Amino acid sequence: MNMREIQKMQQKIMKMQEELEATQFVGTAGGGAVTITMSGKFEITAVKIDPEAFNPEDITELEVMVLAATRDAFNKVSEAQQKLLSSATGGMRIPGMF
Repeated sequence: MNMREIQKMQQKIMKMQEELEATQFVGTAGGGAVTITMSGKFEITAVKIDPEAFNPEDITELEVMVLAATRDAFNKVSEAQQKLLSSATGGMRIPGMF
């Protein structure tokens, strides 16, 4: 690879990363009873809880579902980052990227 190709790939990766960071990912748990929305920068932007799905006296179940929905959203962002990197570099591993 020459320097021009490297710079072109770097610009492409930066543009794709900006698009990823602007994307919203939704993680769910309990069949949609808990929904977590997370940006491509791993920032939680929304939490939705269906009040009909929980007994107010059993907060532990709600806590478990919030955690599960957060993990689901986190995993979706991580997968998107890996796909972005793989498509931008043709599968070539570059140290320090994601």
